[in-house]
Amino acid sequence: MKIWTSEHVFDHPWETVTTAAMQKYPNPMNPSVVGVDVLDRHVDPSGKLHSHRLLSTEWGLPSIVKSISFTNMVSVDERLTYKPHPQNPEKTVLTQEAIISVKGVSLSSYLEGLMASTISSNASKGREAMEWVIHKLNAEIEELAASARGGMRTPLVAAALAEK
Repeated sequence: MKIWTSEHVFDHPWETVTTAAMQKYPNPMNPSVVGVDVLDRHVDPSGKLHSHRLLSTEWGLPSIVKSISFTNMVSVDERLTYKPHPQNPEKTVLTQEAIISVKGVSLSSYLEGLMASTISSNASKGREAMEWVIHKLNAEIEELAASARGGMRTPLVAAALAEK
């Protein structure tokens, strides 16, 4: 078993980051994720949101590797925790932890280390994807706000034109 951890600070409030986290897939930075199923989502008595999701991936492995099928031998349990930054409410702290287990093959320790390296490089792509989703959400909000402002001005503009 190998444990990998990481911490990152987003320059966005907790509400924005958690909204983006729920809409993270699909995104162009992580094309290997082809589906997300929510297995369980609940708020515990202390007010914490728990979301247990299953990600379906397509890694483009060579057919020989697919035929061996490591699916029963490899397990990755990843936990992401988003908390408001303790000193700045406009920032969010992401803590990531992955527990990697490879069973039933020799070199399992080597394979676990290899997977930890892959998870580490993919984590930066995941953070980049979060920024992409946040940008997309902010653009949608701005577009809706502009549309609402434009809709409210239309009667005033029409009335001003009618007076001329």
